Amino acid sequence: MNSSHSIKELISKLTLEEKASLCSGLDFWHTQPIERLDIPSVMMTDGPHGLRKQDAEGDHLGLNDSVPATCFPTAAGMAASWNRELMHRVGTALGQESQAEEVAVILGPGVNIKRSPLCGRNFEYFSEDPYLSSELAAGHIQGVQSQGVGTSLKHFAANNQETRRMSVDTIVDERTLREIYLASFEGAVKQSQPWSVMCSYNKINGVYAGESQELLTRILREEWGFEGFVVSDWGAVNERVAALQAGMELEMPTSAGIGDSKIVAAIQQGTLEESVLDTAVERLLNFVFKAAAQKREASFDSRQHHQLAREVARESMVLLKNEDHLLPLRKEGKIAVIGEFAVKPRYQGSGSSHINPTHLDQALDEIRILAGDQAEITYAAGYDLDSDEVKEELVQEAVRIASEADVVILFTGLPDRYESEGYDREHLDLPDNHQHLIAALSDVQDNLVVVLSNGSPVTMPWLNQVKSVLEGYLGGQAGGGAAADLLFGEVSPSGKLPETFPVKLSDNPSFLNFPGEGDRVEYREGLFVGYRYYDQKQIEPLFPFGYGLSYTTFEYSDLTVNTSSCTDEDTVKVEVTVTNTGSVAGQEIVQLYVHDVESTVIRPQQELKGFAKVNLQPGESRKVTFELGKRAFAYYNVNIGDWHVETGMFAIRIGASSRDIRLESTIEVKSTVSLPVTFHRNTTIGDVAANPATADMAKQFAERSGLNEMMGDSQDLLLAMIKYMPLRAMIGFGQGKYTEEMLSRDIAELNRLHAEYNG
Repeated sequence: MNSSHSIKELISKLTLEEKASLCSGLDFWHTQPIERLDIPSVMMTDGPHGLRKQDAEGDHLGLNDSVPATCFPTAAGMAASWNRELMHRVGTALGQESQAEEVAVILGPGVNIKRSPLCGRNFEYFSEDPYLSSELAAGHIQGVQSQGVGTSLKHFAANNQETRRMSVDTIVDERTLREIYLASFEGAVKQSQPWSVMCSYNKINGVYAGESQELLTRILREEWGFEGFVVSDWGAVNERVAALQAGMELEMPTSAGIGDSKIVAAIQQGTLEESVLDTAVERLLNFVFKAAAQKREASFDSRQHHQLAREVARESMVLLKNEDHLLPLRKEGKIAVIGEFAVKPRYQGSGSSHINPTHLDQALDEIRILAGDQAEITYAAGYDLDSDEVKEELVQEAVRIASEADVVILFTGLPDRYESEGYDREHLDLPDNHQHLIAALSDVQDNLVVVLSNGSPVTMPWLNQVKSVLEGYLGGQAGGGAAADLLFGEVSPSGKLPETFPVKLSDNPSFLNFPGEGDRVEYREGLFVGYRYYDQKQIEPLFPFGYGLSYTTFEYSDLTVNTSSCTDEDTVKVEVTVTNTGSVAGQEIVQLYVHDVESTVIRPQQELKGFAKVNLQPGESRKVTFELGKRAFAYYNVNIGDWHVETGMFAIRIGASSRDIRLESTIEVKSTVSLPVTFHRNTTIGDVAANPATADMAKQFAERSGLNEMMGDSQDLLLAMIKYMPLRAMIGFGQGKYTEEMLSRDIAELNRLHAEYNG
């Protein structure tokens, strides 16, 4: 059944109680069936980076086992790949595994912005930048849904902490909400049409996200064109009737009939129109029958998916430091592998996305395989993963083998308990016993390589004590093999940071307002999230957004822009040539940032508006092309409720990171939209002078009001003083030479000139 006519006919056969029942789950994971009308039940399950299918009695926080499935790197790592095509391939694999397990919808991806590095769930989100986040999410969604399986884009919206996540009120201004937090969802919705969107637990400016008609209907559906259904986060429903009216079709998990009875009562009492329920049921049935129609006999090759997971993990790791070109390692001599993570990998985060992997690589095993017979590999634990306490016997054994080795590979990072769904981090430091071990090893070994396993940034006061650092993020089930591949140069590192690493916690923009007070958190940093803040404040990060090293080098040249002047309705074509100037093959992530040279509104120094990943052989060159539309130059103007480009000059910057800009070109962009302007008695003389329609008239005000006589020949001082003077002030300063009648006539003339100038 797929026609709207047949769906509507089916709805007419449903009782009021049956219609209401379809708007909540049958159990923890399944939708409600209506057997007498052949309406089937379909299954949803967690799975942003791997399928987590449990039985009907399963739990939401991942405490019980699920079916074996391929565990890919978490979103924090996959985002470091900056690879849209790779995200599509991961999505395709997840869709295949979901079909094999008869799962209709995967609950993901998560595109919430990393406002603070302390958010306990950051490992499950892509980036601090909304453009990067939405582009990668779009690829993920398209891949999954190409296999006839739906996605649920989450958590909509402004859910950026775990502390009091089910009750906290996010206070955020409209422009920041639009440009940062909603933009992360907007691009993914418009490009990919996820089958569903999952609303978040929190309030936004006093209204629960699940009860916000502005969010779920006006913006999501009417403005962005979303065609699917909205599902609650598990347990997110506050008042069921208010949520249904706002546009939340499905409450999960089951409310055991409580929510259903509220809907029925509201309709019977006349406080809820039955047509609202019918619309919700129509959307849900469209989904159910679409999912049921696409079920097919499916299987997948777990070995092939494991190899894909290894490829993804390789691209998800970021080389942060490589002093004296210590990496890649030679497959010879004495290599000491230290750290319990080498044999007990932390390959994913804790909580609802916790996967039961089909296979799990251990880094120590993979290093031994790759190193071969020419290298002598020794191992010591060095620390106890279950404790932060320094155990000297473990440290001394590690020091002993390190002192006898040619090079040491230390696997360190954050244990499971340090970051998880449900609570936020308290600091950015590695455990004490890990830091103590780094210091002890550096005393006896110069050639020290650190491989990190963590879902979000850590501080590195020990950075100068080590020669190389490989950020492994949470690399999934093949992370151990991927790390070995990179350490020995089987491939060159190609990941770049999708987030800023601060030197210390207090450097980050949300530091003074995270996680808020009680059930209220204010986003006082506004637009200045992540690199936008570090750039504006001129704070040197530990590692900047977009940063990552390689075993080869790349040169940027021949930046061309197809125009020097255009309107905001035109598409700007940007081309740049990238050349691999090193001796090994490698991939480079070319980043495009836009800078508004002179703006009358507060704007970040620069914003990411394009990126491309290119694979180049030694000596090979390739031309990279970007296309920029209106949104690349626009800000969200709350007065007109739309995106607006301010006429002026814009710099187009091409870089290897946000702090490594290689080439720049400037163009003029002219706005085709005139902002509504009404001159009044409190309009400043400076605003009159800045308006091209009235600038000439502004020059007359000083003389007509007598202000020039007061200032004598000091014209520069006069102009500076009257710039912010309201028009009404000329009456007082004019001492009778300028009257209320004159002011009224001038205001009318100013408005006439402005209207005439703008047609």
